[in-house]
Amino acid sequence: MTSTPATDDPTAVTAHDLEVLAEQLGREPRGVVGIAARCVCGRPLVVRTAPRLPDGTPFPTTYYLTHPGAVAAASRLEADGVMKEMSDRLTQDEELAAAYGRAHEHYLARRAELGSVEEIEGISAGGMPTRVKCLHVLMGHALAAGPGVNPLGDEALERVRDQWRPDRCSC
Repeated sequence: MTSTPATDDPTAVTAHDLEVLAEQLGREPRGVVGIAARCVCGRPLVVRTAPRLPDGTPFPTTYYLTHPGAVAAASRLEADGVMKEMSDRLTQDEELAAAYGRAHEHYLARRAELGSVEEIEGISAGGMPTRVKCLHVLMGHALAAGPGVNPLGDEALERVRDQWRPDRCSC
């Protein structure tokens, strides 16, 4: 089933998007302010979330991966120890560390567009800028920002291409 926004803005959240998100997450979505990336069929892949949830909780995860296939693929990478390997590489590869630092700054700048929350000031998500602790976040950021912004998110997406890929619908 194709789900396209009712407006020309592909980031706009529709009632149907919220229904799909509830189905994907197994719960009601919280703090959704936009659809940061969509499947080729139009369904949400990544949501953009407010830095403070409606109940007042600070929420640093601006880009939240929702597509079940992508979530499962990220989980498999994490189970295979990819986060430790990537974190180790950050300590040895200055160029990678610098690019990952820029990804962190990009993440913070995009969240700042949604408002400032003192409790999470300077904290992005996924372990940025010095380690890798959540590939779901890095993949979500890479899908939302596009190639070249988050090098480890891009790498994670490449590593899961045989299991899941954004250019093929698996909804």
